[in-house]
Amino acid sequence: MPPIERIPSELAFPFSKAVRAGGFIYLSGQIPMGGDGKPLRGSIEQQTGAVLDRIAATLHELGSGLEHVVRVTVWLSDLALFASFNAVYASYFKAPHLPVRSTVQAKLAFDMDVEIEVTAYKP
Repeated sequence: MPPIERIPSELAFPFSKAVRAGGFIYLSGQIPMGGDGKPLRGSIEQQTGAVLDRIAATLHELGSGLEHVVRVTVWLSDLALFASFNAVYASYFKAPHLPVRSTVQAKLAFDMDVEIEVTAYKP
């Protein structure tokens, strides 16, 4: 059985930011955070870009990248934000590297508008 590598969260919560198990990398749901570790406020476009930048940086830290993402789960505070969110999302994920995706509406931590979780495959 391959070893499991856990990357601790920089937040004071009881979860890992990422876990590598075999050829898969699982990232916990990411919300927009500033360099100071505080929630980043702004438009849905700004929040989405900040989350996807954090995801890309974490994957890079693990020797992977957005092109290796196979599944994305998105939570939006309001589905009316979907078109604006999707425009930013589409600038990060391009063919032929389009992962499967689910998007749902939910009340999010810290009253954020977006949270994104990904699974990547990188043997």
